[in-house]
Amino acid sequence: MTRYSSAMKNSVKTFLFLAGILCCGTLQASAEFSGCIERLKHKALQASISESIVDDVFRSIKYSPRVIELDRKQPEFSQTFYNYYRQRVTEFRVEKGRELLQQHGELLRSLTREYGVPAHYLVAFWGMETNFGRYLGKMDTLDSLATLACDERRSEFFTAELLDALRLIDSGTVDRHTMAGSWAGAMGNMQFMPSTYRRFGLDADKDGKVDMWTSLDDAFTSAAFYLNRLGWEKGWRWGREVLLPEGFDYSIAGLDNPKALSDWVSLGITDTHNKPLPKLEKNAYLIVPAGYEGPAFLVYDNFRVIMKWNYSEFYALSVGILADRIKGAKGLKVPPPETDNYTVAEIKEIQSALQKLGFDVGHVDGIFGSQSKKALQQFQKANSLIADGFPHPKVVKKLKSMASI
Repeated sequence: MTRYSSAMKNSVKTFLFLAGILCCGTLQASAEFSGCIERLKHKALQASISESIVDDVFRSIKYSPRVIELDRKQPEFSQTFYNYYRQRVTEFRVEKGRELLQQHGELLRSLTREYGVPAHYLVAFWGMETNFGRYLGKMDTLDSLATLACDERRSEFFTAELLDALRLIDSGTVDRHTMAGSWAGAMGNMQFMPSTYRRFGLDADKDGKVDMWTSLDDAFTSAAFYLNRLGWEKGWRWGREVLLPEGFDYSIAGLDNPKALSDWVSLGITDTHNKPLPKLEKNAYLIVPAGYEGPAFLVYDNFRVIMKWNYSEFYALSVGILADRIKGAKGLKVPPPETDNYTVAEIKEIQSALQKLGFDVGHVDGIFGSQSKKALQQFQKANSLIADGFPHPKVVKKLKSMASI
């Protein structure tokens, strides 16, 4: 009985000790967030946002751990093209997109005439961003932005976005209580960030406000205007799937290596029907998102415009392909091979091995970005492998072996 009581006392002490740590940690985090909020309030007042709005908004802002969790799990950095694409360019979205293209045809055609952006692209963006308005996001925009503004990773960016969100409220453009959206603060049918909303949001239905949640006139018109201002090139598509000849040099692929269409033609690239492409002096870029075993694409300047909306090659490819499918095109001639997603630890191992062998990846951060891809291409080329920059299992095995990892 004495032993049991002693054990119980020790357990209670341990519990109280751990509870004290958790309590102090929570209090410290709370104090840090409170201090950050005070600094943000000061910045808002310095930015000439009315004191009444600042007081009202910051009184109710809350820290959101879920936002930080989601910020560390962006799918563009962890998914392979196979998984990213199959989850986004679905048969549902193709069929629903075709239906909605017809349903909103008059409005969309008028926007094409005014801004030069074809209707099927606007519907594709809508489908990619909110599944055609089926899910606009439920997270409190101001909580999300304040949480990210107080996180050191991208504090400057989200502080600016938070101030723009406050300006939207201060100007009467948006009601604070309807500001819900994604974990990153994107809002409405087209998921505009506050800065984009302020600069490019248009009151197309002339009701005195820019409503990206319930007014498709406002949402579509704002999207067309935004793409136009980003530099959408009228009369040109985003790109196309192409076929590459045997023995092709994949090391010349990538957005850092433009060539005239005529030059790509001279290298033996054809359309998916093995027919020659037009010999034009228009610049194009070769993208091979799943390596030499997957599809290849020649993309044009409008592809880069799409990437200004969302800086992800996978996103831009999915928007372009979905737009084509909505317009009536068939699926990919060469589907992406089935590949598993990569963990952060696996990517770090690849980066560490490349770095150890003298191929510069920039930072060993678990994000397989353009510099890591270029480093892997250099490794592949140096070892007489197909230099597509894709971490095939056999390539990774050889890389780790040579680096003794």
